[in-house]
Amino acid sequence: MAAAESSFKIILGSSSMARQRILAEMRYEFTIMTADIDEKSIRKEKPEDLVTALAEAKAIAIMARLQHTDILKNVACPTLLITADTVVVYKGTIREKPCNEDEAREFIKGYSGGHAAVVGSVLVTNLNSGASKGGWESAEVYFHDIPNEVIDSLVKIN
Repeated sequence: MAAAESSFKIILGSSSMARQRILAEMRYEFTIMTADIDEKSIRKEKPEDLVTALAEAKAIAIMARLQHTDILKNVACPTLLITADTVVVYKGTIREKPCNEDEAREFIKGYSGGHAAVVGSVLVTNLNSGASKGGWESAEVYFHDIPNEVIDSLVKIN
């Protein structure tokens, strides 16, 4: 399968397999560069403010790293940096990526037969012009009872 022809370069500022899969399935060629920031140091009360701030912080960190590399030198076409973040709001508490398998298992067990909100943001930055545009979206997710075998398999995937 050939990659989609594009008149721009994409840098995905994320190690998320789901985000990589989306771009790959759309047949875009892209480079992966992670921000390596301390996400726990950025705190906001509202989940939409948190995911927006995290996506922006990731973009700033990656742009700072790019200034010290040759990635953007001699690039004739526009280069887009895509950063994003997602959290879950469960019983009024913002939950970020679980720290370990035990926490992941606890989170999923809690969702079993219940519901939670997923809040995500995306920020696209044109590295040539500096212009950026982003937004956030929220979805309510309702779960059937989740059997322990399914929980175990989900925890092992990640």
